[in-house]
Amino acid sequence: MNTNMRNLAMWALVITMFVMMISVSQGSIQGPSENELIYSELVDKVEAGEVTNAKIDNDNAIITGDLKDGRKFRVDIGRYNFEQPRDILMDADVPVSFGKVPKNNRMIDILFGLLPLIVIIGITLMFMRSMQGGGRGGAMSFGKSRAKLLNEPAGKVTFDDVAGVESAKEDLKEVVEFLRDPTKFTRLGAKIPTGALLVGPPGTGKTLLARAVAGEAGVPFFTISGSDFVEMFVGVGASRVRDMFADARKNAPCIIFIDEIDAVGRHRGVGTSGGHEEREQTLNQLLVEMDGFDGKEGVIIIAATNRPDVLDKALLRPGRFDRQIEVPYPDIQGREKILQVHMRGKPMASDIDVKYIARGTPGFSGADLANLVNEAALWAARRNKRKISMREFEDARDKVMMGAERRTLAMSEEEKQMTAYHEAGHAIVGLNMEGSLPIHKATIIPRGRALGMVQYLPERDQISQSRQEMIARMAMAMGGRAAEELKFGYDKVTSGASSDIEQVTRIATAMVTEWGLSDEVGPIAYKNTDSNSFHPGIGRGSSISPETAALIEAEIKRFVTEAHETAVKILKKKKKDWVALAEALLEYETLTGDEIKNLLEDQIKPKRPESHGRPTLSAVPTTSGPVIGKPQPES
Repeated sequence: MNTNMRNLAMWALVITMFVMMISVSQGSIQGPSENELIYSELVDKVEAGEVTNAKIDNDNAIITGDLKDGRKFRVDIGRYNFEQPRDILMDADVPVSFGKVPKNNRMIDILFGLLPLIVIIGITLMFMRSMQGGGRGGAMSFGKSRAKLLNEPAGKVTFDDVAGVESAKEDLKEVVEFLRDPTKFTRLGAKIPTGALLVGPPGTGKTLLARAVAGEAGVPFFTISGSDFVEMFVGVGASRVRDMFADARKNAPCIIFIDEIDAVGRHRGVGTSGGHEEREQTLNQLLVEMDGFDGKEGVIIIAATNRPDVLDKALLRPGRFDRQIEVPYPDIQGREKILQVHMRGKPMASDIDVKYIARGTPGFSGADLANLVNEAALWAARRNKRKISMREFEDARDKVMMGAERRTLAMSEEEKQMTAYHEAGHAIVGLNMEGSLPIHKATIIPRGRALGMVQYLPERDQISQSRQEMIARMAMAMGGRAAEELKFGYDKVTSGASSDIEQVTRIATAMVTEWGLSDEVGPIAYKNTDSNSFHPGIGRGSSISPETAALIEAEIKRFVTEAHETAVKILKKKKKDWVALAEALLEYETLTGDEIKNLLEDQIKPKRPESHGRPTLSAVPTTSGPVIGKPQPES
């Protein structure tokens, strides 16, 4: 049930309870009941023989008794003489007794009558609190701030706990210095930026970095998500913004951290529904509050997003979030430091080399590396080890990047042979191409959607690639398809090279249309996505002539065809090595880079002293860089 349906159901329940409350109160607080008689009515009933017994209380002037129909009666005699009603009862042969009769307490009767009303009101208030406050303060605090105050005197996060983002830490150090000693800046007339926007991919440590700023400065840290401001009712978000900034001023100097600010800070003027109106009202209030800051207040706003392109321009102007700090994926030195942070307190074996692990994980974020270390620890626990070794890190990386091994997959001998020669083709072409990456591992064990794969180990983080490296990558990718054609014939080629062909086509297209690496087309960018026109090999949105489109398609085809021809030439020339590697893969399933090198150079077969068909770790583990494999054909 969505939120609107739930609210409608709750309001229906409240209205139903209100109706019940009125009916109960009317039934509970009413006039004299039927057994309250006046004196003349008592006389009539006595003469009619309807009274079976009576009790007279001389002190309180009250007569009570029972009627023939089973009801009780009560008469307040008041100023009447007791002798007269007594004589009337006795003359009618009604049994009469004398004694004390308890008085009616009208206050107790009223309280008992109001008890159902009080219960219904309590239940109604409980439902309204659930509707408006989600159990967090009730109806009166509906517009209160949802920001959480984190004040961590012990176990606080500092810059020592944040690794791999050195440039971002340098940019934030002056914020820390301002919070520690504002007069150092104000006496010179300098103004610290009101807001800092942390921009970076998910998992790079933006939230941790903001907490580290607060930990270094030793100030309170307010944290809230952008989605906490947006509600169904217009004006609630703006009220929460006002309340949050009021709390921050009371705790100044402090830091306000708004995570995922793009949830509330998107471009204004989009849409006309109430939800958009509420979001825009909240954004307007946020802009006003940021403008109202005095530099002496000591309140710094830090926000995080991975979508800076959708933020409203008013947020990014000077005086608001005028400082954008990039928090990118860490480089090799940063990954090494991040790994060391996450390895603290975990028992590591002597063969652990953090530099090698960092080298083999380009493109990993801090969260990815934390997951890698945790997965390695889980592998060690499954194997009943007391320490985590490099073998666990290799298995963990393979599982994180490509999924768990599918050893239960039923493969025929023909499919295993096809996969072995396919992967051996990738490896042999890669070993004989200038500009190719070193091979780390070749395997025919199915993982994820792939029946086998060849992994390459980059020696450094690659920011850009040369023409030679791109041609080598395309030839390596076509090595599997060329191997199938040479070994099994034209008619036995499978669909296993689909991902390889897609990869080669993507590289060739980029070389021709984006990077200007085609002599025929020239250094011109043709990639455009503004219109709905479509040209094969270029994509939608290219307003080019048919002749140019045909030229681009021909160049893309030439690059792909030349890569395939190069792979065929290498495999024919190195057929002995290719067959030897394929047969070794059929026997051992997985070979490391060193084992492949020894096999091809010295014809030394791999040794398996302890791994039951699995390779011993003799090279740096990685799943990074190009992974060229034979994906499982779709059924």
